[in-house]
Amino acid sequence: NWLITGSDSRAGLSRTERDALHVGSDAGTLNSDSIMLLHLGSGRPVLISIPRDSYVEIPGHGRNKLNAALAFGGANLLIQTVENATGLKIDHYMGIGFGGLVAVVNKIGGVQICLKTAIHDSYSGVNLSAGCHNLNGDQALAFVRDRHSFATEDLQRIQDQRAFLSALLKKATSPGVYLNPFTALPFGSTAASSMSVDTGTSLLDLEHAASALTDPETGTVPIANSNYYTNAGDSVLWNTTEANKLFNALKNDSAIPKGLLGGTTTG
Repeated sequence: NWLITGSDSRAGLSRTERDALHVGSDAGTLNSDSIMLLHLGSGRPVLISIPRDSYVEIPGHGRNKLNAALAFGGANLLIQTVENATGLKIDHYMGIGFGGLVAVVNKIGGVQICLKTAIHDSYSGVNLSAGCHNLNGDQALAFVRDRHSFATEDLQRIQDQRAFLSALLKKATSPGVYLNPFTALPFGSTAASSMSVDTGTSLLDLEHAASALTDPETGTVPIANSNYYTNAGDSVLWNTTEANKLFNALKNDSAIPKGLLGGTTTG
């Protein structure tokens, strides 16, 4: 099981770059813009988005939005929170900040994304027509941050993030890129401005993950209420019964019951 996160870290970005990328200034706390769980087992791989506003128990901090765990205690607390909420053991962790995403995408020569309709958003800076695009680093960051272009906002954004992650890892571990150590270097770096992984993860592990993303089952944790009011603000309340069925299937490495996962469609 992999826990894959995208954080709002501006590490490695100059003020000029922050302005150009529409990411503002670092507010001093680290939050997770995207959280995904990748399960590799005996059957078809499964890639699940966990909404960052999921209302869960954070060890030592009570109930709060899931992305607060990263701010409270970094990757270790986020992993512990996800393990407690899902009942799954996390074996590998991958995280990337704003600057790391831009650098990695540019390093591998861009990532192709296909859109059914045009998207334009002044907040993230995305401006893409319908059709297929080879996104550079700046465009990629704007794309995965965009939620204002969609009626379902964050719920569509996490689908776009799943599609982008799949395309990114496939490109990064393709022969022309993977065999070039100067191109592959960002994936082995633990620098704050690049992709970071746990100490037990190698490029070979990343290749296995990328292979799994060729044709995974995809979806979002079953949701009961996407606008659930709490002391932490509007949150996402899981459908506990359906979520438990999903996570128990992963824990037992068995087939996902039909109807629990809705697939992935770019906005």
